[in-house]
Amino acid sequence: MSSMKPPGVYVTEKSSGVRMVVGTNTSVPAFLGYTKPSAKDATDGSVAPFTEAERKTPQPVRGWQEFASRYSVKGLTEELAEATDPAERHVLKRCLPLAEAVYGFFANGGTTCYVVGFTSPENAVSVQDLKGDAESRTGLAGLETVPEVSMIAVPSLWDMTTDASSDAAPDHGEGAARAAEVEKHCTKLRDRLAILDAPPGQDPAQVKAFSEKLGARDSDTAAFTTLYYPWVTVPGIDGHERTVPPCGHVAGVWARTDAERGVFKAPANQNLRGVRSLPTLLTDDQHGELNEAGVNCLRVFPDRGLLVWGARTMSTTRDWKYLNVRRTVSHFADSIQQSTTWAVFEPNDERLWATMRHAVVSFLTDQWRQGALQGRTPDEAFYVICDATNNTSETIAEGKVVCDIGVAPVRPAEFVQFTVTQIAGQPGENS
Repeated sequence: MSSMKPPGVYVTEKSSGVRMVVGTNTSVPAFLGYTKPSAKDATDGSVAPFTEAERKTPQPVRGWQEFASRYSVKGLTEELAEATDPAERHVLKRCLPLAEAVYGFFANGGTTCYVVGFTSPENAVSVQDLKGDAESRTGLAGLETVPEVSMIAVPSLWDMTTDASSDAAPDHGEGAARAAEVEKHCTKLRDRLAILDAPPGQDPAQVKAFSEKLGARDSDTAAFTTLYYPWVTVPGIDGHERTVPPCGHVAGVWARTDAERGVFKAPANQNLRGVRSLPTLLTDDQHGELNEAGVNCLRVFPDRGLLVWGARTMSTTRDWKYLNVRRTVSHFADSIQQSTTWAVFEPNDERLWATMRHAVVSFLTDQWRQGALQGRTPDEAFYVICDATNNTSETIAEGKVVCDIGVAPVRPAEFVQFTVTQIAGQPGENS
């Protein structure tokens, strides 16, 4: 403190030494799809469009106007309006699903996303190209260096299965292979989930059959995978109505739910903004079969509009069946991991264990107060063990600190049942 000369109040700031766990962001998706620079783009001197090389690597986008400027949306739509050759129009249209997905994300409450582009929309994208290269930061591999990402969506996935010159319909086997690569990416990193779209133009029975191609539902991979159906009809970024994959709009709903309630709230029973209609209207029986298959359905209800009416992963295991449970546990693990790196190379003794216990217990207690964990008390909601019982002389000699954590995340009230009983009126007493 500087010398005190005039009378008055003096404040000295000192660090408390308390370590805290800070929750990570759960609302940032990455979109992978076709995009190409447009010859009609005119730089206004403020935000220049990304070059072809820049589009191939993950780029942060913080609003629709930024995306429109950076990814040549105006030039693309002008080229599409002027094109007379059907082949040229088809190539240009293959860039629209990515743009519509990003627009749907921001329209539904999203604030930040990443975009990874494939700049040859006339060609199919192989499984290896989608996987990408870590050194050049392309494809899914490029997203491994972006820890903020918590969702992966590929709105152009079904176009990627064929060349633009081909008259063949999207190949379901090839689509499943590309979806599998997205699933592997999410399972490997464990801090993000895949938002997959069912094939275009499918009826409920066909979508159920497709869901069986996505791999074993009791596998670890299935817990990091979600599938949504049907596609959605939107006004179109160029004013022309079209049917597009729902992944971008769904990602926005996830982000909006996180902001309004928290990652522990199932992102369902939520309105879809920026959608005019659904091309497929499901019955309750059809929905029931798809729900059992792990497919999250979009529905229309009287006086309520278009709603997301499902919140399941593709997993059938008890622990990971529900989407919000998987996302909550991933959020806890990622937050604790990123906020405790200070412990590396610290003296491995009781003081370190006590500091780590305090940080984790404080974080989980706060999550319990917000409603993310079950239990009447924190002791019923979670446990944290980091002491001599699990940090033995052997683990200390190996340079390890062990902190065992158990949590009881809340599960959604997916089925609400009321029992209504009619009570016969009692006869009045005679006077």
